[in-house]
Formats: sequence, structure tokens, C-alpha cells
Amino acid sequence: MTNEEMLEYVASSIRRIRIAKRFSQLELSAAANMSQSFIANLETGKKEPSAMTLIRLANALEVSPREFFPDIYEISVANVKSEIKKEIIELLNRL
Repeated sequence: MTNEEMLEYVASSIRRIRIAKRFSQLELSAAANMSQSFIANLETGKKEPSAMTLIRLANALEVSPREFFPDIYEISVANVKSEIKKEIIELLNRL
């Protein structure tokens, strides 16, 4: 998983969890002591959250910070698929 893909995953996780917990961006911003525009930028991937930002958001949403990240199994499967794809392309290029 690339850095960009990870940022997209984290951004969508923040939004998904916020909506599931029935928080508006404004309510989450107040609970996490952040601006609403900062929350919006996090959810769209325009801003990259620090570890402390993720901890504050997790506390406000009453979830573990791990909830913002993909399961390690998902990452492993994605990496294996990527490696297999590269090998297939290399083999095809040799033909």
C-alpha cells in the first residue's frame, strides 16, 4: 500500500466512523478541539494527520486509533497481489 493509498484509507475511515457515530464535522471538531475546516481537510486527504491528531479524533469518537487503519491482513494481501502482478507483467514482457 502506497503512502497515498494509506492517506486515502485513513481519510475515508475518519469520515466513515464519524458518520457511523452520528457526529457532524462541527460536533467532532468541538469534541476533538480542532477546527471544522481541519476535520474537512483530513476527511478529503488534503491534510495528513499526525499521530496525536489521530489519538484526539479516536478519543472524541470513542474508538481505538487502530480503527483508522486497514487490517494488516488486508495490506499483506494487497502487497502479494501487487508482487504477483509485477511478475506477470515481467513474464509477458519477455515473450
